[in-house]
Amino acid sequence: MKTAQQWFDEYAVSHQNKTNKAIHYICVPAIFFSVIGLLFSIPTTFLENTIGLYNPFLENWATMVTVLILFFYLRLGFWYFINMFLVTALSIVGNYWLSGVGNLALISLAIFVIAWIGQFYGHKVEGKKPSFIKDLQFLLIGPLWVLKKLGR
Repeated sequence: MKTAQQWFDEYAVSHQNKTNKAIHYICVPAIFFSVIGLLFSIPTTFLENTIGLYNPFLENWATMVTVLILFFYLRLGFWYFINMFLVTALSIVGNYWLSGVGNLALISLAIFVIAWIGQFYGHKVEGKKPSFIKDLQFLLIGPLWVLKKLGR
């Protein structure tokens, strides 16, 4: 498996243009948040049906899928795991709050589509294809790359 730095170096090749980077700083977190929202909006009632309890933070597809994804970040390094755990937890809480405001699935879908339009525009400006076309794992590297860049 590649090291985190190898992933970042390869990701950076198609993210040199200032406009594309600025778009990514907004759109990558928006896409991550919206995917969590889309997953969160899928109904689950396993615990409620089996033992009569329901916890919206534990029993949802967003939590179940991100637990699996967090293993990817753990393999890259403990601090990457911690950072993405916090981002994921904030995204789940934020989407829980958003679900009380309106239709979470529609709001998340709108954010998802608008953010991807921004991403593809940024890559048009950059003149290079998005990294995930080469390897889908770059979809998981993008949020970590943004965190690393914004953390400087």
